[in-house]
Amino acid sequence: MATRYKCNFCAFCAGKGCIDQIPGMGGTNGNENFQLNVIGWGKIRNKNAQLVSDFLKKKAEERIPRISIAPITGAVENIGMEDEKSYYGQIIQAAHNVGLGLCIGDGFPDEKLKFGIEALFGCKKQGEQEIKAGIFIKPYPNEKIFERIDWAKNVANVIGIDIDAFNLVTMRNLVRLEKKTAAQLIEIKRRLDELNIPFAIKGVFTEEDMATIRAVRPSIAYISNHGGRIDTRRGSTADFFFEHVVELKKYCDEVWVDGGIRTPLDVATAFALGADRVLVGRPFITALLKNGVSGLCQKVLELSLLDYGK
Repeated sequence: MATRYKCNFCAFCAGKGCIDQIPGMGGTNGNENFQLNVIGWGKIRNKNAQLVSDFLKKKAEERIPRISIAPITGAVENIGMEDEKSYYGQIIQAAHNVGLGLCIGDGFPDEKLKFGIEALFGCKKQGEQEIKAGIFIKPYPNEKIFERIDWAKNVANVIGIDIDAFNLVTMRNLVRLEKKTAAQLIEIKRRLDELNIPFAIKGVFTEEDMATIRAVRPSIAYISNHGGRIDTRRGSTADFFFEHVVELKKYCDEVWVDGGIRTPLDVATAFALGADRVLVGRPFITALLKNGVSGLCQKVLELSLLDYGK
């Protein structure tokens, strides 16, 4: 195994081998929320065993899950890739080849987002329609966000603001980030409405975030704590999802969730309880690093539920 990668390639990715590794593949506070995220799906599954069982009894074509690769940047500092451009080229091409939903994140410097957009153009095959992705932008001042929207509008099927990234200390030390108000987010939503692009709020994980969703009413509420890398409160995305998914559906069209999703039963649990899309980060990235496109393909098949129970 190449030693330059920062992943420890644990047999099961549960936050045990990369404690506090930021930059790196770990989380904050001894990986506490990273580990809680992984544990959380089994916990809520036990509370809702019949719902999950009923979901798994559906015909395979009725339970095809909508799975995307989570928007992850910082490939050099966090993953150990040689450069950001090659990371995006590899992960987007591989994810597209195996039918994953695509997401692009941004960061510092600006070229990170631009490399992601380039990768979308690069993975298009002859005769294929334009490839589009969810584009997730850090909570810069709105003027800078609007600039990024202009860069991405032709390749975006969703544009979201990563509201909890304000708490990423490594980012905040490099660029100006803001704790977004509902009024600022509504301004962004109006711009996206003009472009006919759905608006997502990513990083929903606190009661304050719930108040923001009620006020803004985005197309998508995306529950996330950055894989346990955000210092806001103790807890798992699974628990937050379970407690709030019904209410969130009153204020938005879809609810997305990431964090700690590791097994087909985790995927089934999320969908049985109302998720419209699940997003996976570390497992897809480490599968690609370890075994290339075939490794990623195998991981997608493992989580897809298509062969579950056969």
